[in-house]
Amino acid sequence: MSWILIAILSYLILAVVFLIDKYLLTRLIPNPKVYVFYIGVLGILILFLIPLVGFSIPEPFQVFLALLSGAVFIYSIFWFYKGLRLFEASRIVPAIGGIIPLFTFGLIYIFSFGKETLLFSESIAFVLLILGSVLIVFEKEKFINFKSLPICILAAFFFSLSFVLAKYVYMEQSFWSGYIWIRIGGFLMAICFLLFSKEVKKEIFKKRRKFPRKTAGIFISNQVMGVGANILQNWAIALAPLACVAIINALQGIQYVFLLFLTVFLSLARPLWAKRVGLREEISKKLFFQKLFAILLIGVGLVILAF
Repeated sequence: MSWILIAILSYLILAVVFLIDKYLLTRLIPNPKVYVFYIGVLGILILFLIPLVGFSIPEPFQVFLALLSGAVFIYSIFWFYKGLRLFEASRIVPAIGGIIPLFTFGLIYIFSFGKETLLFSESIAFVLLILGSVLIVFEKEKFINFKSLPICILAAFFFSLSFVLAKYVYMEQSFWSGYIWIRIGGFLMAICFLLFSKEVKKEIFKKRRKFPRKTAGIFISNQVMGVGANILQNWAIALAPLACVAIINALQGIQYVFLLFLTVFLSLARPLWAKRVGLREEISKKLFFQKLFAILLIGVGLVILAF
């Protein structure tokens, strides 16, 4: 069960990455396509690890699966960030977080022709983790609506497809070789954004505006953390049984728990800054008990998985 601990660690790091992403998208790099382009392009730096971890060229179909997984992952990030730009995070995050594990479970069931499924105890933990993940960020006044639903479904589906494809890659390839091929796929998708998006071309090649050093520093530091978290998440996917990849997605509730503590801390320590970037957390008595109950559900789900 080491994959559970690795997945939890990845989500703790991703909570910090999410906060910085929100800040950058709100204040410094408002265009989601441009933001995703930078993420995808920087992914090619993984090639510098080849002398340390090794690299192999598998059969063409395996190369195709890995490249597709990486490309789809970048595309899913685009829809996620686009949703964050158009709608409140409280509409987008719980919806996508709740739908991803369901799509993942369904895709694995279909691809395995019904052979891969969860045990009874795992199914209970799976449901509890999803419910906890949704409840901890759910607000009735800002629940998903018909405008935000299509983006949530698209982002969730492509995230799920990327994770499932990655698992099939790791079933046939060594972890580092498969991961490097996946990152190359993300890089190629970023290049497609550059070639086929006028917005990205305009922003990247615009001479009048220089990329501020402060923005570059924050972005690169955040991407280093993001890559570290992504490596851990992929490592967990590689180690987990095929059917349990959906549980790794459901464990995202841990990220929301940590994110809640961080936003509450920032709301108290830096209230003006938190409000300016949309991170201020104001919790009523009703919401407090709702989030407490959500944390309890997530905790029970983890206990069931552990034992």
